[in-house]
Amino acid sequence: MKSSHRDLYHAFVDQGLDTWLSRLPEQLARGLDRKRYGDLPAWEKAVAKLPALPTERQVWLDHDTVTVELPLSDAQRRQSENLLRKLAPWRKGPYSLGGIHIDTEWRSDWKWQRVAPHLSPLPGRRVLDVGGGSGYHAWRMAGAGAAFVLVIDPSPRFYYQFHAVRHFVGDADGGCTHFLPVGIEDVPAKLEAFDTVFSMGVLYHRPSPLEHIQQLKDALRPGGELVLETLVVDGDETTVLLPGERYAAMPNVYFLPSSSALSQWLTRCGFDNVRVVDEAVTSLDEQRATQWMTFQSLADFLDPEDRSRTLEGYPAPRRAVLVANKP
Repeated sequence: MKSSHRDLYHAFVDQGLDTWLSRLPEQLARGLDRKRYGDLPAWEKAVAKLPALPTERQVWLDHDTVTVELPLSDAQRRQSENLLRKLAPWRKGPYSLGGIHIDTEWRSDWKWQRVAPHLSPLPGRRVLDVGGGSGYHAWRMAGAGAAFVLVIDPSPRFYYQFHAVRHFVGDADGGCTHFLPVGIEDVPAKLEAFDTVFSMGVLYHRPSPLEHIQQLKDALRPGGELVLETLVVDGDETTVLLPGERYAAMPNVYFLPSSSALSQWLTRCGFDNVRVVDEAVTSLDEQRATQWMTFQSLADFLDPEDRSRTLEGYPAPRRAVLVANKP
């Protein structure tokens, strides 16, 4: 068994996630299926070839840039950077690993700055990060004192990005941060195991948004906290946009409610203390192409004559963060 898998199994045992534990072999095998993901062997090889690192290092998980300082030779730094680039595109960050700055597509630290002041204190909490990408926010949660953080995301590329960062972070987080390459539908029903559940940038990709909200609720313990971030539009509690084939060039975007409508959805799903804690139009400085994400980004998806509209004529991306509690 790979050490990363062994650590995950041990963590599930320690956290009492017995009902989920028996499903891990099948979920890991499916999520890391070489036949299904043709690029997976190259990503796995890139992480495996990262150079051995000195034990002594300084790690900051509570900085805007997740930072690991340690002495690397020029050859080690070049080798590490070349291998990390094989995992591109890097979408969530930023990271600084041994002097290698990974300038990701998203300034995820800006989102964290908007979200963090509204969270129940994380020390000692068990956290589920749904659709967490490379794990940037999970490292920040660990840096804020969470006792156990589990990222779930079905992308094997993000799984290997996470483990590349883990190679540099080492055990500076106390081994509390983990990644399982599955989606929310693979979380056992009625698990009720987590103190805080994050779903950021996922809801608008779900054709059944109320089902997604219910799945998030089922993962929370009674009294637990949901942090939900998604695309929204202006309007009242009856306003919901259902785009056509594409929204901002994305093919898999479904329901974009107003913040008021989304608040009502959460209430209808049984959440209490629903509040909108942030809402803002996404800027071209927050999401953009970089040397670590060289594909098209937000600027390419907006009307060049009117940046307040997408290429398709819809309102430009606007995101809201809602926080709510399970009774």
